[in-house]
Amino acid sequence: MTDLSPTRRQSRFWLYAPFGLLVVLAAAWSGFWFYVHGRTVAEIDKALAKEAERGRSWTCNNRTVRGFPFRIEVRCDSLALTSTRWGDAVRVETGPVLAVGQIYSPGLVILEATSPARVSLPEGRSLDITWKQLDASLAWRDPQRFALVAAEPNATLTTPGQAAENWRAASLETHLRRNPDRPATDQAVDIALSAKGTVLPVIDALLGTTDAGTIDLQATLTQSEAFRQGFNPDALETWRNANGVLDITRLATTKGAARIDGSGQLLLDPTHHVGGDLQLAAAGIQQIGGVRVGNLLGGLGGLLGGRGGSAAATAPGLTPLPPVSLREGRVFLGPIRLPLKPLLPLY
Repeated sequence: MTDLSPTRRQSRFWLYAPFGLLVVLAAAWSGFWFYVHGRTVAEIDKALAKEAERGRSWTCNNRTVRGFPFRIEVRCDSLALTSTRWGDAVRVETGPVLAVGQIYSPGLVILEATSPARVSLPEGRSLDITWKQLDASLAWRDPQRFALVAAEPNATLTTPGQAAENWRAASLETHLRRNPDRPATDQAVDIALSAKGTVLPVIDALLGTTDAGTIDLQATLTQSEAFRQGFNPDALETWRNANGVLDITRLATTKGAARIDGSGQLLLDPTHHVGGDLQLAAAGIQQIGGVRVGNLLGGLGGLLGGRGGSAAATAPGLTPLPPVSLREGRVFLGPIRLPLKPLLPLY
């Protein structure tokens, strides 16, 4: 006998459910991205308003905020900062700047800046900076850290009535991070700086050679909260009054045949000059600030109080130097004042 009961039609729910779920997730993610987009714009505007209250005015020309679906990209055709915290206005102008944050990695921002930059300084001075490539990253969650890498940076300082000074390097790399080991009251930040192929007029004059060099610096800056105000006279004076110091744990530099290793401590003195003492050991140096030392380096160090027994002094081929002191803009090698142009006060 033939079964005439109707055939039960199979449900197509599971056929379309994955596509429906995908549409719902895409809509939810889109909503979340636009929410983050709105928050980003609001936070940028809030930060710019707060900066203006502190005497720093930022201008981001043709600002755009894009990056859907997984990034937030803030792009400026050019970026300018005008600060009135130095008395005369200081203005910094750069080429295009891009800041990128990943939706799934909040608290980390990657920055790219396109050369050149120009800094207008008080007393008619100007600083022109170029580079081949410049990238930076900023993390404001623990551990707080900042990194900058630049290829072929070149800076030219122009002062009315004086010859221009040019500083350059083949590469420059800088890292900053909160020191996790020192007491919170120290407000300590670790600094690591490495530069290769450097040409620096001050070092050229000090050692009497224009050979390219290298710099490797490791240091810790205390009372760093003072610089939340920026880098200006108020921040520097706050740092000085808080007894802030720059503890240099390692300074290693080479320039041609010359090599210097050492450590020390720098601070700001009451005259607003950089002051402090450096304990150095050297090799291959024929003169220091016009004072010829040559093969007398070892005897000079012992005669004038060069250190002994330290890591730098006992390194192979290195001879301890007399203490190098900075006092009221003058540079001393032991008791001898070097015939260098006096350092200018910072503010």
